[in-house]
Amino acid sequence: MAQETGMMNDLVREIRELKQKRGAVILAHYYQLPEIKEIADFVGDSLQLAQQAASVDADVIVFCGVYFMAESAKILSPEKTVLLPDKSAGCYLANQATGEAVRKRKQEIPGCVVVTYVNSSADVKAESDIACTSSNAVKVVKSIPEDKPVLFVPDRNLGIYISKRTGRQMYFWEGCCNIHDNLTLEEIEAARAAHPGALVMVHPECRPEVSDAADHVASTGGMLKFAQESSSRSFIVGTEQGLIDTLRKLCPDKEFYPAAEHMICPDMKLTTLEKVKESLEKLEPNIQVDPEIAERARKSLTRMLEIV
Repeated sequence: MAQETGMMNDLVREIRELKQKRGAVILAHYYQLPEIKEIADFVGDSLQLAQQAASVDADVIVFCGVYFMAESAKILSPEKTVLLPDKSAGCYLANQATGEAVRKRKQEIPGCVVVTYVNSSADVKAESDIACTSSNAVKVVKSIPEDKPVLFVPDRNLGIYISKRTGRQMYFWEGCCNIHDNLTLEEIEAARAAHPGALVMVHPECRPEVSDAADHVASTGGMLKFAQESSSRSFIVGTEQGLIDTLRKLCPDKEFYPAAEHMICPDMKLTTLEKVKESLEKLEPNIQVDPEIAERARKSLTRMLEIV
């Protein structure tokens, strides 16, 4: 154990030295491994990370997350080198839509406004009018004139949640996050029975019946805020389990329980300290986006950042 700790400390020291040498900043999503979040300069949800990527003063961004996040960072900061320590870190939800399929669907809904969840590929964002995150999705849809039909891509569950919150009739893409969509109402009820009095907070990517049964529905950043401000001492957490160690760190006097043990995203766990070090050494994998697609996608992301 002492040897492992020493090796980890050496890795962290080398990463910090390389980061300074490269003029780099490390951004990490809440779902990353604890040791990755410890070395990050900024940890956040999708909206917070997009804001950082657009404004951070650094030559190199090491994005500890999944591919679409690093791709968005490159679109927002094309002059910067954007590294994704493990290029195979993908997203089941982002794979549910393609730019070509969105183009075809738009033709079937004349005059529609395409609102695309940030968990999507660059070519899908390029076909969109405005992007959103789970933090600002309701505000984004509210900003659209009511006489305009809205096509929401690619998360069906988030779309239904937004529709309920805004009263807007919307067209939903038939996609989902497999991690959140697999959480069932029965599992929520079982967690409540196991932890009486605990408040249930879930992500809006969960199924409608799960969101309806929760005490609070919010983005990962929203869950952190809710837990910090709530007078409750215990919470059942209906999102990827990586958020729980952050919750425990920020609220050491409170108890947090996973809504289900299976809520672990394997792609979010692919980033390791070794891969971060290698990425900084080699400046690879270096994320690139086709300039024409990037230019069009940037418009939807920029509009997203204007609504917070």
